[in-house]
Amino acid sequence: MNRRLGNILGGAALAFGALGLVLPVLPTTPFVLCAAGCFSAANPRLYKKLANGRYFGEFIRNYREKSGVSRGVKLQALIFLWGALTVSALLVDALAVRAILAAVGVCVTAHILLLRERKS
Repeated sequence: MNRRLGNILGGAALAFGALGLVLPVLPTTPFVLCAAGCFSAANPRLYKKLANGRYFGEFIRNYREKSGVSRGVKLQALIFLWGALTVSALLVDALAVRAILAAVGVCVTAHILLLRERKS
C-alpha cells in the first residue's frame, strides 16, 4: 500500500471511528481496526501510537490477541447505545425513524452480547 494512501485511508477510518463514539448508528470498532490496519502498513509510528493509545488501544489489542471484550466494556457500550438511541428517538417525530432506531438497537445489542467475553 502506498504510504500516502494508507495515511489518508487510516485517517478517514479513524475519523469515522471517532464519530461512531457519539453517533449510535455508526460503529466505532470496525473503523478503528481499519485505521490500525492502514497505519500498520503505511506508517508504523502512527500504528504504534494508535495501538498504545488511551481511547482505542484496548480495541486493537483485544482484536489482535483475540482475547474478547470485558463485561464492563459490554455494559458501557449498551448503556451508551440505548441512551443515544433514546435521545435520538425523542428528537425525531417520525414513527418510521423510531422503528429503524429500535431495530438498530436490537441488532447491535445482540451483536454486543454475542461477543466473546474476556475473563477478568
